[in-house]
Amino acid sequence: MAQTHARTKPAQRRAFRTRSAIRRVNIDRNARRPVRPRLSVHRTGRHIYAQIIDDLAGRTLAAASTLEPAGRESGKGWAVEAAREVGKRLAERARAAGVEAVVFDRGRFLYHGRVRAVAEGAREGGLNF
Repeated sequence: MAQTHARTKPAQRRAFRTRSAIRRVNIDRNARRPVRPRLSVHRTGRHIYAQIIDDLAGRTLAAASTLEPAGRESGKGWAVEAAREVGKRLAERARAAGVEAVVFDRGRFLYHGRVRAVAEGAREGGLNF
């Protein structure tokens, strides 16, 4: 007999597992330490998107991508150099919003290539994680 529920793909399970672990560690219910926002990265075949999210308030504090006019100037959207520039722009906007430390959320993507370049660019821009 066929199953009636849809199976989740391994990539979806991995994304859920990483995000839920980050949220579990990041939320301090006893207020013993400051809670850090989450730097979430999404990658497509052509572009890369990064945003800093405050999970407690449920809002985005800063965002950057290769779709922006400044991102289009840095070259191809799928290039590692463009991803590094996205990280630098995101760090600049985060500092303007008062964020200095974040938790890196790679989602379902491996820490390699453009995802790694975003993280390195954000570190070069002054974010701590």
